[in-house]
Amino acid sequence: MKEVKIFSPATVANVACGYDVLGFCLDTVGDEMVIRKSQEKGIKITKIEGFDLPYKIEENVAGVSALAMYKVLNVDFGFEIEIYKNIKPGSGIGSSAASAVGSVFGMNELLGKPFNKTQLTEFAIKGEALASQCEHADNLAPAMFGGFTLVKSINPLKILQLPTPRDIYATVIHPQIEIKTSEARAILPSKVEMKNAIIQWANVGSFVHALHTNDYELLQSSLVDVVVEPFRSQLIPEFNKVKSAVLETGALG
Repeated sequence: MKEVKIFSPATVANVACGYDVLGFCLDTVGDEMVIRKSQEKGIKITKIEGFDLPYKIEENVAGVSALAMYKVLNVDFGFEIEIYKNIKPGSGIGSSAASAVGSVFGMNELLGKPFNKTQLTEFAIKGEALASQCEHADNLAPAMFGGFTLVKSINPLKILQLPTPRDIYATVIHPQIEIKTSEARAILPSKVEMKNAIIQWANVGSFVHALHTNDYELLQSSLVDVVVEPFRSQLIPEFNKVKSAVLETGALG
């Protein structure tokens, strides 16, 4: 096989109480990418459609993750990447993660799958770090593994797959603004009050339990974020009004 076309899904991370650890995959929104072997060694991005993104490997998320993987390979050929970008950068549904995961996943397929999903995510982290200025995997994990995921640790990387209830679905509401991950992280305080930390980790634990038991009442009561949302919500106009409206219509959180 010399060429593969893949779908790299959008994701939702920082799920309520699960800042930097909880995420889930969206099944109908995502990027498409074509990865092919080339006679010329190295990584090259040959086509980008959808949004204006850099072709230079070191400045493109897909390129950085692909290069991280390529450096550990011992091959006499290279890879070309085409990116058909359907997820708007800065939209909040894992645009950079889709690029980072897609390139290494496609390369791995062409190589006969020598790397497992955790190893591929480690390569993808390098690309994601370009966009967010730090290494995190809460969008990468669900894009790579699917469903709900929990990132237990980054070093060493440990990703847990969680049950995904079949009758639950997500509605994505986009305010038509762009918020860069690096900016959204910079607004957060460096310290958390103990009382809020206790509430937060109790909610994370009960959220995970609710997924395992299909307890939607518990799930709803666990979707409370007292650590991050009070700060990040300031970046989104009318956030509290929209949140109240969707809760009134029956959303879990």
